[in-house]
Amino acid sequence: MSALEEKLKAFLPNSIYKACVLFVDDGSSDGSKEAIHNICSRNKDFFYIGYTKNGGLSAAMKAGIDTVESKYLGYMDADLQTTPDDFNLLLAEISNNPLVIGIRAKRKDTYFKRLQSKIANSFRRSMTHDGATDTGCPLKVIQSDYAKRMPFFTGMHRFIPALILLQDGGSFKEIPVHHFPRVAGKSKYHLWNRLISPLKDCFAYRWMAHRYINYHIDDSNI
Repeated sequence: MSALEEKLKAFLPNSIYKACVLFVDDGSSDGSKEAIHNICSRNKDFFYIGYTKNGGLSAAMKAGIDTVESKYLGYMDADLQTTPDDFNLLLAEISNNPLVIGIRAKRKDTYFKRLQSKIANSFRRSMTHDGATDTGCPLKVIQSDYAKRMPFFTGMHRFIPALILLQDGGSFKEIPVHHFPRVAGKSKYHLWNRLISPLKDCFAYRWMAHRYINYHIDDSNI
Protein backbone atom coordinates (compact mmCIF):
# COMPACT_ATOMS: atom_id res chain seq x y z
CA MET A 1 0.00 0.00 0.00
CA SER A 2 3.03 2.27 -0.15
CA ALA A 3 2.03 3.60 -3.59
CA LEU A 4 -1.44 4.48 -2.29
CA GLU A 5 0.07 6.25 0.71
CA GLU A 6 2.33 8.34 -1.49
CA LYS A 7 -0.48 9.26 -3.86
CA LEU A 8 -2.73 10.37 -1.01
CA LYS A 9 0.06 12.31 0.70
CA ALA A 10 0.77 14.17 -2.53
CA PHE A 11 -2.89 14.99 -3.08
CA LEU A 12 -3.82 16.46 0.31
CA PRO A 13 -1.79 19.70 0.05
CA ASN A 14 -3.23 20.29 -3.42
CA SER A 15 -6.87 19.55 -2.65
CA ILE A 16 -9.32 22.32 -3.52
CA TYR A 17 -10.85 21.84 -0.06
CA LYS A 18 -8.99 21.08 3.15
CA ALA A 19 -9.05 17.29 3.40
CA CYS A 20 -7.94 14.27 5.36
CA VAL A 21 -7.89 10.53 4.63
CA LEU A 22 -10.16 7.94 6.25
CA PHE A 23 -9.33 4.28 5.61
CA VAL A 24 -12.11 1.76 6.16
CA ASP A 25 -10.71 -1.62 7.18
CA ASP A 26 -13.55 -3.94 6.24
CA GLY A 27 -12.28 -6.94 8.19
CA SER A 28 -10.57 -8.62 5.22
CA SER A 29 -7.93 -11.22 5.98
CA ASP A 30 -5.46 -9.86 3.43
CA GLY A 31 -3.13 -8.15 5.90
CA SER A 32 -4.46 -4.68 5.11
CA LYS A 33 -5.31 -3.94 8.75
CA GLU A 34 -1.68 -3.79 9.86
CA ALA A 35 -0.69 -1.81 6.78
CA ILE A 36 -3.44 0.74 7.42
CA HIS A 37 -2.40 1.14 11.06
CA ASN A 38 1.21 1.71 10.06
CA ILE A 39 0.30 4.28 7.41
CA CYS A 40 -1.92 6.22 9.80
CA SER A 41 0.72 6.18 12.53
CA ARG A 42 3.15 8.16 10.36
CA ASN A 43 0.71 10.58 8.70
CA LYS A 44 -1.10 13.13 10.88
CA ASP A 45 -4.01 13.60 8.47
CA PHE A 46 -4.66 9.87 7.98
CA PHE A 47 -7.29 8.08 10.07
CA TYR A 48 -8.94 4.67 10.06
CA ILE A 49 -11.93 2.74 11.26
CA GLY A 50 -12.22 -1.03 11.23
CA TYR A 51 -14.56 -3.83 12.13
CA THR A 52 -14.05 -7.52 12.73
CA LYS A 53 -16.41 -9.11 10.21
CA ASN A 54 -16.14 -8.46 6.48
CA GLY A 55 -19.49 -7.06 5.38
CA GLY A 56 -18.63 -6.18 1.78
CA LEU A 57 -18.29 -2.91 -0.09
CA SER A 58 -21.70 -1.48 0.77
CA ALA A 59 -21.10 -2.00 4.50
CA ALA A 60 -17.67 -0.37 4.24
CA MET A 61 -19.19 2.63 2.48
CA LYS A 62 -21.91 2.99 5.11
CA ALA A 63 -19.34 2.83 7.91
CA GLY A 64 -17.28 5.55 6.27
CA ILE A 65 -20.25 7.79 5.53
CA ASP A 66 -21.59 7.39 9.08
CA THR A 67 -18.18 8.39 10.46
CA VAL A 68 -17.32 11.52 8.46
CA GLU A 69 -18.17 14.97 9.79
CA SER A 70 -17.09 17.08 6.82
CA LYS A 71 -19.40 18.94 4.44
CA TYR A 72 -18.22 16.84 1.50
CA LEU A 73 -16.85 13.33 1.30
CA GLY A 74 -14.93 11.56 -1.42
CA TYR A 75 -14.59 7.86 -2.07
CA MET A 76 -12.08 5.74 -3.98
CA ASP A 77 -10.82 2.17 -4.03
CA ALA A 78 -7.34 1.29 -2.82
CA ASP A 79 -6.36 -0.50 -6.05
CA LEU A 80 -5.16 2.74 -7.72
CA GLN A 81 -7.09 2.15 -10.92
CA THR A 82 -8.17 5.74 -10.31
CA THR A 83 -5.99 8.49 -8.88
CA PRO A 84 -6.75 10.84 -5.96
CA ASP A 85 -5.46 13.70 -8.10
CA ASP A 86 -8.74 13.54 -10.02
CA PHE A 87 -10.72 14.34 -6.88
CA ASN A 88 -10.15 18.00 -7.72
CA LEU A 89 -12.00 17.53 -11.01
CA LEU A 90 -15.03 16.37 -9.03
CA LEU A 91 -14.64 18.81 -6.14
CA ALA A 92 -14.79 21.72 -8.58
CA GLU A 93 -18.45 20.81 -9.23
CA ILE A 94 -19.58 19.56 -5.81
CA SER A 95 -20.96 22.85 -4.44
CA ASN A 96 -23.66 22.83 -7.14
CA ASN A 97 -24.32 19.09 -7.30
CA PRO A 98 -25.15 16.72 -4.42
CA LEU A 99 -23.12 14.02 -6.21
CA VAL A 100 -20.26 14.18 -8.71
CA ILE A 101 -19.07 10.87 -10.14
CA GLY A 102 -16.21 9.89 -12.40
CA ILE A 103 -16.53 8.19 -15.75
CA ARG A 104 -13.60 5.91 -16.49
CA ALA A 105 -12.18 7.38 -19.70
CA LYS A 106 -10.10 5.01 -21.85
CA ARG A 107 -10.83 2.22 -19.39
CA LYS A 108 -7.85 -0.11 -18.84
CA ASP A 109 -9.71 -3.38 -18.24
CA THR A 110 -10.14 -6.52 -20.33
CA TYR A 111 -12.74 -6.59 -23.09
CA PHE A 112 -14.77 -9.19 -21.19
CA LYS A 113 -14.80 -7.09 -18.03
CA ARG A 114 -15.86 -3.99 -19.97
CA LEU A 115 -18.61 -6.00 -21.67
CA GLN A 116 -19.97 -7.25 -18.34
CA SER A 117 -20.03 -3.70 -16.99
CA LYS A 118 -21.75 -2.39 -20.12
CA ILE A 119 -24.51 -4.99 -19.83
CA ALA A 120 -24.94 -4.38 -16.09
CA ASN A 121 -25.03 -0.59 -16.52
CA SER A 122 -27.60 -0.85 -19.33
CA PHE A 123 -29.89 -3.05 -17.27
CA ARG A 124 -29.53 -0.83 -14.20
CA ARG A 125 -30.44 2.27 -16.20
CA SER A 126 -33.52 0.53 -17.59
CA MET A 127 -34.66 -0.34 -14.07
CA THR A 128 -33.76 2.87 -12.22
CA HIS A 129 -33.93 5.49 -15.00
CA ASP A 130 -31.01 7.24 -13.31
CA GLY A 131 -29.21 8.00 -16.58
CA ALA A 132 -25.80 7.30 -15.00
CA THR A 133 -23.08 6.18 -17.40
CA ASP A 134 -20.64 4.36 -15.13
CA THR A 135 -21.77 3.67 -11.56
CA GLY A 136 -18.88 1.23 -11.20
CA CYS A 137 -16.31 4.02 -11.31
CA PRO A 138 -14.83 4.07 -7.79
CA LEU A 139 -14.16 7.82 -7.75
CA LYS A 140 -17.06 9.82 -6.32
CA VAL A 141 -17.65 12.98 -4.26
CA ILE A 142 -20.90 13.48 -2.35
CA GLN A 143 -22.39 16.24 -0.23
CA SER A 144 -22.39 14.55 3.17
CA ASP A 145 -25.94 15.44 4.15
CA TYR A 146 -27.22 13.70 1.01
CA ALA A 147 -24.92 10.73 1.59
CA LYS A 148 -26.20 10.24 5.13
CA ARG A 149 -29.81 10.19 3.91
CA MET A 150 -29.22 7.40 1.40
CA PRO A 151 -30.97 4.15 2.35
CA PHE A 152 -28.38 1.40 2.65
CA PHE A 153 -28.63 -2.24 1.65
CA THR A 154 -26.25 -4.85 0.32
CA GLY A 155 -25.36 -3.83 -3.22
CA MET A 156 -26.34 -0.18 -2.73
CA HIS A 157 -22.94 0.98 -4.00
CA ARG A 158 -24.22 0.23 -7.51
CA PHE A 159 -27.15 2.64 -7.09
CA ILE A 160 -25.65 5.79 -5.59
CA PRO A 161 -26.86 8.12 -8.40
CA ALA A 162 -30.36 6.62 -8.18
CA LEU A 163 -30.36 6.90 -4.37
CA ILE A 164 -29.36 10.56 -4.60
CA LEU A 165 -32.10 11.23 -7.15
CA LEU A 166 -34.71 9.87 -4.73
CA GLN A 167 -34.05 12.80 -2.43
CA ASP A 168 -35.64 16.23 -2.85
CA GLY A 169 -33.20 18.36 -4.80
CA GLY A 170 -31.12 15.33 -5.75
CA SER A 171 -28.97 15.54 -8.88
CA PHE A 172 -25.57 14.43 -10.06
CA LYS A 173 -22.89 15.33 -12.56
CA GLU A 174 -20.46 13.05 -14.39
CA ILE A 175 -16.84 13.95 -15.10
CA PRO A 176 -14.32 11.90 -17.14
CA VAL A 177 -11.41 10.72 -14.99
CA HIS A 178 -8.22 8.78 -15.63
CA HIS A 179 -8.23 5.00 -15.39
CA PHE A 180 -5.22 2.72 -14.99
CA PRO A 181 -4.47 -1.00 -15.11
CA ARG A 182 -4.82 -2.75 -11.76
CA VAL A 183 -1.51 -2.70 -9.88
CA ALA A 184 -2.68 -3.57 -6.36
CA GLY A 185 -5.12 -6.03 -4.86
CA LYS A 186 -7.27 -8.59 -6.63
CA SER A 187 -10.73 -7.98 -8.02
CA LYS A 188 -13.49 -9.75 -6.10
CA TYR A 189 -15.90 -9.40 -9.02
CA HIS A 190 -16.75 -12.10 -11.55
CA LEU A 191 -19.63 -12.93 -13.89
CA TRP A 192 -22.00 -13.89 -11.05
CA ASN A 193 -21.64 -10.80 -8.88
CA ARG A 194 -21.18 -8.43 -11.82
CA LEU A 195 -24.39 -9.49 -13.61
CA ILE A 196 -26.62 -11.75 -11.51
CA SER A 197 -26.28 -9.94 -8.18
CA PRO A 198 -27.02 -6.52 -9.74
CA LEU A 199 -30.10 -8.04 -11.35
CA LYS A 200 -31.46 -9.00 -7.93
CA ASP A 201 -30.38 -5.68 -6.44
CA CYS A 202 -32.31 -3.77 -9.09
CA PHE A 203 -35.54 -5.35 -7.91
CA ALA A 204 -34.61 -4.53 -4.30
CA TYR A 205 -34.05 -0.91 -5.34
CA ARG A 206 -37.39 -0.74 -7.17
CA TRP A 207 -39.20 -2.05 -4.08
CA MET A 208 -37.42 0.41 -1.81
CA ALA A 209 -37.77 3.42 -4.15
CA HIS A 210 -41.57 3.27 -4.00
CA ARG A 211 -41.38 3.41 -0.20
CA TYR A 212 -38.66 6.02 0.24
CA ILE A 213 -39.65 8.86 2.60
CA ASN A 214 -38.62 12.48 2.10
CA TYR A 215 -39.33 14.83 5.00
CA HIS A 216 -38.36 18.35 6.05
CA ILE A 217 -38.25 19.73 9.61
CA ASP A 218 -39.17 23.41 9.50
CA ASP A 219 -39.57 24.09 13.21
CA SER A 220 -37.77 22.88 16.33
CA ASN A 221 -36.61 24.06 19.76
CA ILE A 222 -33.72 21.58 19.93
